[in-house]
Amino acid sequence: MVITRFLQISLLLLSTGLMSGCLTVYLAFEKHAGAFLVEVTGPKFIHIPDRQWDSKNNALVYFYRPYSDWAAEEIDAPSLFIDDRRYVSLRGNGYSWLEMAPGTRRITMRRPIGLLLGFEGIDEYSLSIIVDADFELEPGGIYYFRYSEVEPPAKPNPALDPDHPLASGDMQLVSAEVAFDEIVHTRFIEDEPPLAKNSAGTSIVETNIMDSFAKEREELEEQRDVELAELKDQGHWRSAKWYWPFGGGPTKRVKADRALRKLDKREQAYLATLASEEKEDSKWWWPF
Repeated sequence: MVITRFLQISLLLLSTGLMSGCLTVYLAFEKHAGAFLVEVTGPKFIHIPDRQWDSKNNALVYFYRPYSDWAAEEIDAPSLFIDDRRYVSLRGNGYSWLEMAPGTRRITMRRPIGLLLGFEGIDEYSLSIIVDADFELEPGGIYYFRYSEVEPPAKPNPALDPDHPLASGDMQLVSAEVAFDEIVHTRFIEDEPPLAKNSAGTSIVETNIMDSFAKEREELEEQRDVELAELKDQGHWRSAKWYWPFGGGPTKRVKADRALRKLDKREQAYLATLASEEKEDSKWWWPF
Protein backbone atom coordinates (compact mmCIF):
# COMPACT_ATOMS: atom_id res chain seq x y z
CA MET A 1 0.00 0.00 0.00
CA VAL A 2 2.81 2.42 0.85
CA ILE A 3 4.61 1.76 -2.43
CA THR A 4 1.36 2.03 -4.38
CA ARG A 5 0.53 5.35 -2.74
CA PHE A 6 4.07 6.62 -3.36
CA LEU A 7 3.81 5.70 -7.02
CA GLN A 8 0.50 7.50 -7.32
CA ILE A 9 1.86 10.69 -5.74
CA SER A 10 5.02 10.59 -7.87
CA LEU A 11 3.12 10.07 -11.09
CA LEU A 12 0.74 12.88 -10.16
CA LEU A 13 3.66 15.25 -9.56
CA LEU A 14 5.24 14.13 -12.82
CA SER A 15 2.09 14.70 -14.88
CA THR A 16 1.41 18.05 -13.21
CA GLY A 17 4.94 19.24 -13.90
CA LEU A 18 4.85 18.18 -17.52
CA MET A 19 1.49 19.85 -18.15
CA SER A 20 2.35 23.09 -16.41
CA GLY A 21 5.91 23.30 -17.70
CA CYS A 22 7.04 24.75 -14.36
CA LEU A 23 8.83 21.71 -12.94
CA THR A 24 12.09 20.01 -13.87
CA VAL A 25 11.61 16.25 -13.76
CA TYR A 26 14.72 14.07 -13.51
CA LEU A 27 14.37 10.69 -15.19
CA ALA A 28 17.06 8.19 -16.13
CA PHE A 29 15.18 5.82 -18.41
CA GLU A 30 17.63 3.54 -20.25
CA LYS A 31 20.56 5.15 -18.44
CA HIS A 32 20.74 4.00 -14.85
CA ALA A 33 21.71 0.31 -14.89
CA GLY A 34 24.24 -0.67 -12.25
CA ALA A 35 27.24 -2.97 -12.66
CA PHE A 36 25.14 -6.03 -11.80
CA LEU A 37 23.16 -5.49 -15.02
CA VAL A 38 25.84 -3.87 -17.20
CA GLU A 39 29.41 -4.63 -16.19
CA VAL A 40 32.03 -1.97 -16.97
CA THR A 41 34.21 -3.55 -19.66
CA GLY A 42 35.80 -0.53 -21.37
CA PRO A 43 39.55 0.07 -21.71
CA LYS A 44 41.61 0.35 -18.54
CA PHE A 45 42.31 3.84 -17.27
CA ILE A 46 44.71 6.07 -19.15
CA HIS A 47 45.27 9.80 -18.76
CA ILE A 48 43.96 11.90 -21.63
CA PRO A 49 47.02 13.30 -23.48
CA ASP A 50 47.36 17.09 -23.43
CA ARG A 51 47.06 17.19 -27.21
CA GLN A 52 43.51 15.80 -26.96
CA TRP A 53 42.20 18.68 -24.87
CA ASP A 54 42.91 22.37 -24.51
CA SER A 55 45.22 22.06 -21.51
CA LYS A 56 46.07 25.76 -21.61
CA ASN A 57 42.57 27.22 -21.42
CA ASN A 58 40.26 24.49 -20.08
CA ALA A 59 40.14 21.95 -17.24
CA LEU A 60 40.01 18.16 -17.30
CA VAL A 61 37.82 16.44 -14.72
CA TYR A 62 37.85 12.70 -13.98
CA PHE A 63 35.08 10.83 -12.17
CA TYR A 64 35.73 7.33 -10.84
CA ARG A 65 34.30 4.66 -8.59
CA PRO A 66 36.57 2.01 -7.06
CA TYR A 67 35.53 -1.62 -7.15
CA SER A 68 33.56 -3.01 -4.23
CA ASP A 69 31.32 -6.03 -3.81
CA TRP A 70 28.47 -3.69 -2.98
CA ALA A 71 28.90 -1.69 -6.21
CA ALA A 72 29.28 -4.87 -8.26
CA GLU A 73 25.85 -6.04 -7.07
CA GLU A 74 24.14 -2.70 -7.67
CA ILE A 75 20.99 -2.65 -9.82
CA ASP A 76 20.66 1.14 -10.21
CA ALA A 77 23.74 3.38 -10.49
CA PRO A 78 23.56 7.07 -9.47
CA SER A 79 23.52 9.72 -12.18
CA LEU A 80 26.13 12.47 -12.41
CA PHE A 81 25.01 15.98 -13.35
CA ILE A 82 27.11 19.04 -14.16
CA ASP A 83 25.20 22.32 -14.05
CA ASP A 84 21.95 20.35 -13.99
CA ARG A 85 22.80 18.32 -17.12
CA ARG A 86 23.13 14.56 -16.84
CA TYR A 87 26.24 12.90 -18.31
CA VAL A 88 26.83 9.43 -16.90
CA SER A 89 25.81 6.90 -14.25
CA LEU A 90 28.87 5.91 -12.20
CA ARG A 91 28.92 2.12 -12.19
CA GLY A 92 31.26 0.12 -9.98
CA ASN A 93 34.88 -0.18 -11.12
CA GLY A 94 34.35 2.55 -13.73
CA TYR A 95 35.62 5.99 -14.65
CA SER A 96 34.82 8.75 -17.11
CA TRP A 97 35.95 12.28 -17.83
CA LEU A 98 34.80 15.68 -19.10
CA GLU A 99 36.72 18.62 -20.47
CA MET A 100 35.18 21.75 -18.97
CA ALA A 101 35.43 25.51 -19.13
CA PRO A 102 37.08 27.24 -16.15
CA GLY A 103 34.89 28.87 -13.55
CA THR A 104 32.28 27.80 -11.06
CA ARG A 105 30.50 24.55 -11.92
CA ARG A 106 27.89 22.61 -9.98
CA ILE A 107 28.09 18.86 -9.44
CA THR A 108 25.04 16.84 -8.44
CA MET A 109 24.54 13.10 -8.00
CA ARG A 110 21.11 11.53 -7.70
CA ARG A 111 20.29 7.90 -7.09
CA PRO A 112 17.28 6.64 -9.08
CA ILE A 113 14.54 4.50 -7.62
CA GLY A 114 14.30 1.27 -9.59
CA LEU A 115 10.62 0.81 -8.83
CA LEU A 116 9.99 4.06 -10.66
CA LEU A 117 12.08 3.07 -13.69
CA GLY A 118 14.73 5.70 -13.19
CA PHE A 119 12.79 8.46 -11.43
CA GLU A 120 15.35 10.65 -9.65
CA GLY A 121 13.48 13.72 -8.49
CA ILE A 122 11.45 16.83 -9.30
CA ASP A 123 13.08 20.26 -9.10
CA GLU A 124 14.92 20.56 -5.77
CA TYR A 125 13.15 17.48 -4.38
CA SER A 126 15.03 14.23 -4.75
CA LEU A 127 14.60 10.82 -3.21
CA SER A 128 18.34 10.37 -2.81
CA ILE A 129 20.86 13.21 -3.25
CA ILE A 130 24.44 12.01 -2.88
CA VAL A 131 26.07 15.39 -3.47
CA ASP A 132 25.02 18.84 -4.62
CA ALA A 133 27.83 21.39 -4.48
CA ASP A 134 29.72 24.06 -6.41
CA PHE A 135 33.38 23.67 -7.29
CA GLU A 136 35.96 25.89 -8.96
CA LEU A 137 37.97 25.01 -12.05
CA GLU A 138 41.20 26.71 -13.08
CA PRO A 139 42.61 26.82 -16.64
CA GLY A 140 44.89 23.83 -17.16
CA GLY A 141 43.73 22.13 -13.96
CA ILE A 142 43.15 18.38 -13.65
CA TYR A 143 40.65 17.21 -11.02
CA TYR A 144 39.50 13.87 -9.62
CA PHE A 145 36.08 13.10 -8.18
CA ARG A 146 35.85 9.84 -6.23
CA TYR A 147 32.59 8.07 -5.42
CA SER A 148 32.43 5.21 -2.93
CA GLU A 149 29.68 4.26 -0.51
CA VAL A 150 31.93 1.69 1.15
CA GLU A 151 35.25 3.31 2.10
CA PRO A 152 36.39 6.95 2.42
CA PRO A 153 39.54 8.20 0.61
CA ALA A 154 42.89 7.21 2.09
CA LYS A 155 43.67 10.87 2.80
CA PRO A 156 41.68 14.12 2.91
CA ASN A 157 42.21 16.60 0.09
CA PRO A 158 44.65 19.25 1.42
CA ALA A 159 43.31 21.76 -1.12
CA LEU A 160 39.84 21.73 0.46
CA ASP A 161 38.61 23.19 3.71
CA PRO A 162 37.37 20.35 5.97
CA ASP A 163 33.93 21.98 5.99
CA HIS A 164 33.67 22.00 2.19
CA PRO A 165 30.80 19.76 0.99
CA LEU A 166 33.20 17.93 -1.35
CA ALA A 167 35.64 17.13 1.48
CA SER A 168 33.36 14.49 3.02
CA GLY A 169 30.59 12.11 2.06
CA ASP A 170 30.43 9.43 -0.61
CA MET A 171 31.42 11.77 -3.47
CA GLN A 172 34.60 13.72 -2.80
CA LEU A 173 37.08 15.82 -4.73
CA VAL A 174 40.32 13.99 -3.98
CA SER A 175 43.98 14.78 -4.56
CA ALA A 176 45.91 13.33 -7.48
CA GLU A 177 47.95 11.29 -4.99
CA VAL A 178 44.87 9.50 -3.71
CA ALA A 179 43.32 9.11 -7.16
CA PHE A 180 46.42 7.57 -8.74
CA ASP A 181 46.34 4.59 -6.39
CA GLU A 182 42.75 3.71 -7.33
CA ILE A 183 41.71 5.06 -10.70
CA VAL A 184 44.35 3.01 -12.54
CA HIS A 185 42.38 -0.13 -11.66
CA THR A 186 39.12 1.14 -13.16
CA ARG A 187 37.77 0.86 -16.70
CA PHE A 188 36.20 3.45 -18.95
CA ILE A 189 32.40 3.61 -18.73
CA GLU A 190 31.33 3.26 -22.33
CA ASP A 191 27.97 4.23 -23.80
CA GLU A 192 26.04 0.95 -23.68
CA PRO A 193 22.39 1.24 -24.69
CA PRO A 194 19.70 0.32 -23.96
CA LEU A 195 20.32 0.24 -20.18
CA ALA A 196 23.44 2.34 -19.71
CA LYS A 197 23.42 5.30 -22.08
CA ASN A 198 25.75 8.19 -21.28
CA SER A 199 27.28 11.26 -22.90
CA ALA A 200 30.52 11.68 -20.93
CA GLY A 201 34.07 11.18 -22.18
CA THR A 202 34.00 14.38 -24.24
CA SER A 203 34.35 18.15 -24.12
CA ILE A 204 31.43 20.17 -22.74
CA VAL A 205 33.21 23.52 -22.87
CA GLU A 206 30.70 25.14 -25.24
CA THR A 207 27.81 23.92 -23.09
CA ASN A 208 29.51 25.26 -19.95
CA ILE A 209 30.00 28.69 -21.49
CA MET A 210 26.44 28.92 -22.78
CA ASP A 211 25.13 27.77 -19.39
CA SER A 212 27.22 30.49 -17.74
CA PHE A 213 25.70 33.09 -20.07
CA ALA A 214 22.22 31.84 -19.20
CA LYS A 215 22.94 31.90 -15.47
CA GLU A 216 24.36 35.41 -15.63
CA ARG A 217 21.35 36.58 -17.64
CA GLU A 218 18.96 35.13 -15.06
CA GLU A 219 20.81 36.87 -12.24
CA LEU A 220 20.82 40.21 -14.09
CA GLU A 221 17.12 39.96 -14.86
CA GLU A 222 16.42 39.36 -11.18
CA GLN A 223 18.63 42.36 -10.37
CA ARG A 224 16.68 44.42 -12.92
CA ASP A 225 13.37 43.55 -11.26
CA VAL A 226 14.76 44.72 -7.92
CA GLU A 227 16.05 47.95 -9.46
CA LEU A 228 12.73 48.73 -11.12
CA ALA A 229 10.86 48.15 -7.85
CA GLU A 230 13.26 50.51 -6.04
CA LEU A 231 12.88 53.20 -8.73
CA LYS A 232 9.10 53.01 -8.41
CA ASP A 233 9.33 53.38 -4.64
CA GLN A 234 11.66 56.38 -5.03
CA GLY A 235 9.33 58.11 -7.47
CA HIS A 236 11.63 57.73 -10.50
CA TRP A 237 8.86 56.38 -12.68
CA ARG A 238 6.71 57.70 -15.51
CA SER A 239 3.18 56.29 -15.65
CA ALA A 240 1.68 55.13 -18.92
CA LYS A 241 -0.93 57.29 -20.66
CA TRP A 242 -4.49 56.08 -20.31
CA TYR A 243 -4.80 55.73 -24.09
CA TRP A 244 -1.50 53.85 -24.55
CA PRO A 245 -0.98 51.10 -21.96
CA PHE A 246 2.45 50.16 -23.26
CA GLY A 247 4.18 53.41 -22.34
CA GLY A 248 5.69 54.45 -19.03
CA GLY A 249 8.77 53.23 -17.25
CA PRO A 250 11.76 54.38 -15.22
CA THR A 251 13.00 57.96 -15.55
CA LYS A 252 16.54 57.00 -14.52
CA ARG A 253 18.93 54.55 -16.12
CA VAL A 254 18.70 50.97 -14.97
CA LYS A 255 22.17 49.57 -14.27
CA ALA A 256 21.08 46.01 -15.03
CA ASP A 257 20.02 47.06 -18.56
CA ARG A 258 23.54 48.20 -19.32
CA ALA A 259 24.96 44.96 -17.93
CA LEU A 260 22.47 42.94 -20.01
CA ARG A 261 23.53 44.75 -23.18
CA LYS A 262 27.18 43.97 -22.44
CA LEU A 263 26.24 40.34 -21.82
CA ASP A 264 24.43 40.23 -25.18
CA LYS A 265 27.54 41.52 -26.96
CA ARG A 266 29.79 38.98 -25.24
CA GLU A 267 27.44 36.14 -26.09
CA GLN A 268 27.09 37.25 -29.70
CA ALA A 269 30.87 37.56 -30.03
CA TYR A 270 31.32 34.04 -28.65
CA LEU A 271 28.72 32.61 -31.04
CA ALA A 272 30.40 34.41 -33.93
CA THR A 273 33.74 32.87 -32.95
CA LEU A 274 32.18 29.40 -32.89
CA ALA A 275 30.58 29.95 -36.29
CA SER A 276 33.90 31.13 -37.72
CA GLU A 277 35.72 28.08 -36.33
CA GLU A 278 33.09 25.73 -37.74
CA LYS A 279 33.38 27.44 -41.12
CA GLU A 280 37.16 27.00 -41.11
CA ASP A 281 36.85 23.34 -40.12
CA SER A 282 34.43 22.71 -42.96
CA LYS A 283 36.99 24.04 -45.48
CA TRP A 284 39.86 21.75 -44.51
CA TRP A 285 39.55 19.91 -47.81
CA TRP A 286 39.69 23.14 -49.91
CA PRO A 287 42.96 24.98 -49.20
CA PHE A 288 42.16 27.82 -51.64
